[in-house]
Amino acid sequence: MRIDRQQTDRNVIEQKIRQMDITLPPPESEPERQYYFMKKLQGIVEERKRQLGRPLFANITTFGCQMNARDSEKILGIMQMIGYEETDSAEADFLLYNTCTVRENANLKVYGRLGQLKKQKEKNPDMVIALCGCMMQEPEVVEKIKKSYRNVDIIFGTHNIFKLAELLAMKFFDTGKQKKMIVDIWEGTTEIVEELPNERKYFFKSGVNIMFGCNNFCSYCIVPYVRGRERSREPEDILAEITCMVNDGVVEVMLLGQNVNSYGKNLEHPISFAKLLEQVEQIEGLERIRFMTSHPKDLSDELIEVMGKSTKICRQMHLPLQSGSSRLLKIMNRHYTKEDYLLLVEKIRKAVPDISLTTDIIVGFPGETEEDFEETVDVVKKVGFDSAFTFIYSKRTGTPAAAMDYQVPEEIVKKRFDRLLATVQEVSADRTKRAVGTVQDVLVEEVNGQDASLVTGRTSQNYVVHFAGSPSLIGSIVPVHLDESRGFYYMGTQAASREAE
Repeated sequence: MRIDRQQTDRNVIEQKIRQMDITLPPPESEPERQYYFMKKLQGIVEERKRQLGRPLFANITTFGCQMNARDSEKILGIMQMIGYEETDSAEADFLLYNTCTVRENANLKVYGRLGQLKKQKEKNPDMVIALCGCMMQEPEVVEKIKKSYRNVDIIFGTHNIFKLAELLAMKFFDTGKQKKMIVDIWEGTTEIVEELPNERKYFFKSGVNIMFGCNNFCSYCIVPYVRGRERSREPEDILAEITCMVNDGVVEVMLLGQNVNSYGKNLEHPISFAKLLEQVEQIEGLERIRFMTSHPKDLSDELIEVMGKSTKICRQMHLPLQSGSSRLLKIMNRHYTKEDYLLLVEKIRKAVPDISLTTDIIVGFPGETEEDFEETVDVVKKVGFDSAFTFIYSKRTGTPAAAMDYQVPEEIVKKRFDRLLATVQEVSADRTKRAVGTVQDVLVEEVNGQDASLVTGRTSQNYVVHFAGSPSLIGSIVPVHLDESRGFYYMGTQAASREAE
């Protein structure tokens, strides 16, 4: 059954649910509606657990960005409230892929996994397979799944993550002889529903959505088409959520949005991202603030000034470059030049001298010449990025770049990619050596996976540090002397004082 947002979604769903013998409550707020369905499902789950003589397990696999990771925490929270327990095993009773579609390889991974699940579903017909996320916002993808992967039970998109319990109820209460695939994809929405359960991966840090969508329409990017237009949350809602997190033990938050620098522009009472940061900093007990992602064209002098004065905003910024060629940047619809970017970096480094700058770079964008590529290498050397995520251009159907002429031959792209990667690694190694011998405050995150005598954490600059320590330090911020740089991480020793150099 396809439930279309354009067909007055709520009326259609309620009609289907009435056919399934579910008594709906009177109209109420969306969170209350979803809690109602969670409660209805609890009884079903308890009965199934009794019949099987074991718990029911849910496996949530996340592809893509931090926003997807945050969405998966909400999905897991909903499933746990219903009565499921988390598992890493694919032999789960409920299996969900939260998908990404920024690059074609991400789509291929999902198709591959769905193919592997066919036999598993045959062995366990009661297993529920669900798909959500950006990939599901592409109509051709959904049609392919409906035709070739009939083992999938539920498909929903990026705009209605909060409706998982309702969709699952429709699945469980479907008494038909042939269980139908439930497809609920919204083309867009103005709704923001955040007041639902979530299960954080870490007790001491968390992502916080401050806005959704993107208005930039970079010519290579599919995000505006699958995430929709920009929608900002009200600042008081964000502050209330963070305050609750801090009361629950969180010391670090990451403010999330496709372009956080555009935050607040579409609110009834507009507020700048810099002003929001100042308000977040006032929350007592919160020790660290991170954010991503920043678009260079919207990064204001006000924000740079706030970062320079702040005692809580981490000394790190992810600032996607994409290309060092002003000619290509114009074709990419990025709205800045190479010179603009370098000037921006100069301002940031002047205000925050110890900042760590990371970036994204695309190699092989249509029409990229050797001169264009050399311009990118030049920017990498001049900026001195602490690290860079380098990508080979991936054609995304529906974006302007996909139809452009002068696609760069694969063999040339591969050679350029290898050269850029070598340059990035050389520059990054030089940058990280500068911190050796200093004492840095490190938020301890976990026991080291390779050596249980070590713990691993991150500095304000987001440098990874391994040092000897007890698991009891997890969630604490401790001073660590950085003894040695090993490229992408440091080996350190816990210091006596919390005074970072």
